[in-house]
Amino acid sequence: MDWLLISEIIYVLLLIFVCLRIIYDTRSTTKTLAYLLFAIFVPFLGMLFYFFFGINYRHRKMYSKKLYENDDLANKFRHDIVQYSELTFKENGNAVIGNKELAFMILKDSMSPLTAKNSLKLLINGEQKFPEVLNAIKSAKHHIHIEYYIYEDDEIGAEIKRALIEKAKEGITVRFIYDDFGSRSIRKKLVPQLVENGVQAFPFLKVHFMLFANRLNYRNHRKIIVIDGVTAFVGGINVSDRYINNGSDKLYWRDTHLRIDGPGAQYLQYLFLCDWNFCADELLQPNTDFFPPKPAQTGNDNKIVQIAASGPDSESPTILFSIIQAINLATSEILITSPYFIPGESLLDALIIASLSGISVKLLVPGISDSILVNSAARSYYSELLNAGVEIYLYQKGFVHAKTMVTDKKIAMVGTANMDFRSFDLNFEVNAIAYDTAIATELSDIFYRDLKDALKINPVYWNSRPMYKKLLEKAARLLSPLL
Repeated sequence: MDWLLISEIIYVLLLIFVCLRIIYDTRSTTKTLAYLLFAIFVPFLGMLFYFFFGINYRHRKMYSKKLYENDDLANKFRHDIVQYSELTFKENGNAVIGNKELAFMILKDSMSPLTAKNSLKLLINGEQKFPEVLNAIKSAKHHIHIEYYIYEDDEIGAEIKRALIEKAKEGITVRFIYDDFGSRSIRKKLVPQLVENGVQAFPFLKVHFMLFANRLNYRNHRKIIVIDGVTAFVGGINVSDRYINNGSDKLYWRDTHLRIDGPGAQYLQYLFLCDWNFCADELLQPNTDFFPPKPAQTGNDNKIVQIAASGPDSESPTILFSIIQAINLATSEILITSPYFIPGESLLDALIIASLSGISVKLLVPGISDSILVNSAARSYYSELLNAGVEIYLYQKGFVHAKTMVTDKKIAMVGTANMDFRSFDLNFEVNAIAYDTAIATELSDIFYRDLKDALKINPVYWNSRPMYKKLLEKAARLLSPLL
C-alpha cells in the first residue's frame, strides 16, 4: 500500500509538472486545452504524447537561419533587401497596390524581398510539371539544388535520378535534401545510388529510434528546386508517379506547381542553403554563384513575386499571417483550394468576417480524402462557414492536393502549405506569392474549371445531417491541433 501511495503521489506531481509545461510552452489556446485534456484523461500515454509531439520548437529554434558569419555582412544583406524591395515597390507599385501591407508585412517578418523582373508559369499536375523540371535540370550550368518532402523510387523518381547523376558526371554540383520520414522509401537504394555517382544527398532531421516520434512531428514539407540561382520550382507536387495522370485506373491527382525564372528564385535559394547547412553540417556562404546579380528586364515579363516561408525555426507563423492578411485586404473575391482544411480560430474568423462583409468566399476541398480522421475534423468547420455565406465545394474527380489562393484576381498564392495546424506550426513550408493580375486571373480560371468537377454543399442539407455524424466530426475536431 505504501508503494501504491508513493506511486500515486509521484504520478500526480509528474502530471502537474507536465500540465504547467504545456500551459507555459504552448502558444495556441486551443492546442493547450487539447494537450491538457489528453494528458489528464489518458494516463501516461497523454504525457508521453505531449513530450514526443507537443514540444514547441518555435521557442527553441531548431536551427539558425543565419547564413552570414559576419554580423556586418548580415546587416548589409538585410539593408540591401529592404532597399531593393522599396525600389521594386516604387517602380511597380501598380501591381502591388491594394496589397502593399501584405508585401511589407512579409518583408519585415522574414526579410523576404519583393522581387521584380520575373517570368512565371503555372504547372498543372505532374504531367505539366515534370517535363519542365527535367528540361531545367538538363540546362543547368553551375548547380542544382533539390529539396522534397516525398521522393519515391518509381518511374519519375528514377528518371529525375538519372538526370541528376548525368549532370553530376558533367561536373555540375548537385545537392539533394530529402525528408527522412516522407522519403523513407529511398534511403536504402536510391540515395546511395545518387551518392555513389557524385550527388551530395542528406536527410532533413534524420529519424533515429530514440528521437523517432519527436522528429517525425517536425517534417520538411517543402518542395523546392533551384537551378543556377535563377530558375526555381515550388508548389504542392512531390516526386511520385501518383501526380501523373496518364489514363491508368489509379486515382486522379489534382495539384498545382509554379515555375519562377528571375530574382524570385533567390529567396528559395536562401531557404535551401539554410536547410542544407543544417542537415549537411556545412557553412556554405552566399556568393554570386548562388545569388547572381539581378538581371535587367528582358521581354515583356515583369512579374512581382515574394516568398513566404515558416516552420518551427521561424519567429512567427509567417505563412499563416500572410494568408490572413491577404484575406483581410480582399475586397471582392477569395478562392481557396486546400486538401487539408483545419483552419484554427484566427483563420476561421478571418474567412467568416470576409464573407459576412459581402466578399465572395469559395473553398474547394477534397470529396475523396486520403485521411478519414483529418477529413472528419475539417468537416466540423463547414457549418460555421456555410452559415456565414462561404461556398464550399467537394472535389469529385479524384483527390485535390493543390494549395492555392487567389484574391480579387490580383494576387495568387501557390505553395506547399495546407490550411491546417501542422503546416502553420509544425512543418517547414514555403509559399510563392505573385502580385500579378494575369497569373491571378489564370489561377482563378483554373479554380472555376475545377469547380466543374466538384459538388457544392447545400447548407440546408449539411445542417440537417444526422446528429451522430456531427458528433463524430466534433470529436475529431478536438484532436485537430494534434493532427
